Amino acid sequence: MATATATQTKTAGTVGLKQFIDGRWTQGTGKNEIRSVNPADTRQVLAQCRGASRQDALRALEAAQKAFPRWRAVPAPSRARIIEKVVHLARERKEELARILTLEEGKIFPEALGELEKGINLLEWYAGEGLRFMGHTAPSELPKNLLFTVREPLGIVSAITPWNFPWAILCWKIAPALVAGNTVVLKPSSLTPWLAVEFVKLFESAGLPQGALNLVIGAGSEVGDVLVEDERIEAVSFTGSNEVGVRVHALAGKRGVRVTCEMGGKNPCLVWKDADLELALAGIVKGAFGSTGQRCTATSRLILHEEVADSLVWQIVEFAGSLKIGDGLKPGIGLGPLIDANQLHAVLKWIEIGKKEGAKILCGGKRFTAEGCRNGWFVEPTVFDQVTPSMKIAQEEIFGPVLSVFRVRDFEEAVRISNHTRFGLTSAIYTQNLSLALRFIEESQVGMVHVNSPTIGGEAQVPFGGVKASGVGEREMAKEGILFFSKPKTVFLDYTGKKRESNIY
Repeated sequence: MATATATQTKTAGTVGLKQFIDGRWTQGTGKNEIRSVNPADTRQVLAQCRGASRQDALRALEAAQKAFPRWRAVPAPSRARIIEKVVHLARERKEELARILTLEEGKIFPEALGELEKGINLLEWYAGEGLRFMGHTAPSELPKNLLFTVREPLGIVSAITPWNFPWAILCWKIAPALVAGNTVVLKPSSLTPWLAVEFVKLFESAGLPQGALNLVIGAGSEVGDVLVEDERIEAVSFTGSNEVGVRVHALAGKRGVRVTCEMGGKNPCLVWKDADLELALAGIVKGAFGSTGQRCTATSRLILHEEVADSLVWQIVEFAGSLKIGDGLKPGIGLGPLIDANQLHAVLKWIEIGKKEGAKILCGGKRFTAEGCRNGWFVEPTVFDQVTPSMKIAQEEIFGPVLSVFRVRDFEEAVRISNHTRFGLTSAIYTQNLSLALRFIEESQVGMVHVNSPTIGGEAQVPFGGVKASGVGEREMAKEGILFFSKPKTVFLDYTGKKRESNIY
């Protein structure tokens, strides 16, 4: 594998990035200049590169195609040992990578460290899967007939990833794809290209063979369309908006290839009258305002039993008012910026829609422009009360630190509101009543349920994903993640050594 430097300083404080194709770092040939800007201070250009073109994407596919026969022939445990090396390299650079994450995406440094650790846990899990990449045996209906399955890689796969978890999502897509024996073309968000380059450099340093992992950085649909529509692609793994995800699913489905799309959420949290309110408060504010609300699992709808609603709402408002807003690398900061101007304007637009719909705004609702924040994309944490299920702010994903509050009298009403959305990613309930918790688990129309914990979070060893408009295709993470990137083959091995006198078939 080529060892050319991936990053070069072009101007003071700005990192020059390149594409990674066929084991070499090369300039893109697209028309657009990709610039990574610090969302906490947009005067700071962190990194830049010439964007990839359609031809670059095609070259990456050719490299992956050429590398596939060699990579699939490497035994799965040996493939996994490369992932193990990446784990060690990532741990050595954990704080440095978390700092890049905060600079480029905006989340506060403690949250960035948490994302790094989660990604490393995922890498560890899939390194272990290299020793468990196996089929199973089954009893045959025939004597002297060995019946078993093996799992095989699919071929060339593409991964299209978002900006809001630019480390963890790469880990949970790329690691299982490689361990299963596929070769990969990765297209990260053009808003967070720097961390993606550093991610690929870890695999380069770990000795991944040339062409097994390729990186193309491009804005718009030119590159992405190639990675969905090209007939050499055997599977597409996408995480992002519903608008783009629906298109990806349609294009890939038209070719009949595997596709998984993890998209949006409008996640409810129900707090019952018997809940531990201190525990609930901690979970609500973490779910609603953590990562500046920019995650698909964020708590965006809060459903409160009327007996505890007033007390809890004002505690949330008090907490929101106490949050220190600013650059996530500074100590004591509790809320970082939104990713860019488009996201800021979208969140502010949704806040105005909520006001016009008649929801009562209790705090926040404006761009935050205090000293030190005037050049960043900051918005105040916002709480709406007296929200009804038919309101747009109760139905559409806002992707910012905005919480909508509903008040209910009975459990049936709470469940109706909880399920009254096209999304179905995750939900939470706070209660000491086991029967009520089990009913909620059964009736909540989501892919993941939390009891007495926030709507956010996931662990490497369990599947991640939702239902309805939140996702289509196989779940990600855990065993499901590697099953998506592999296919079973059934083998009938007859060892009689002669022609059978009878055959039940």
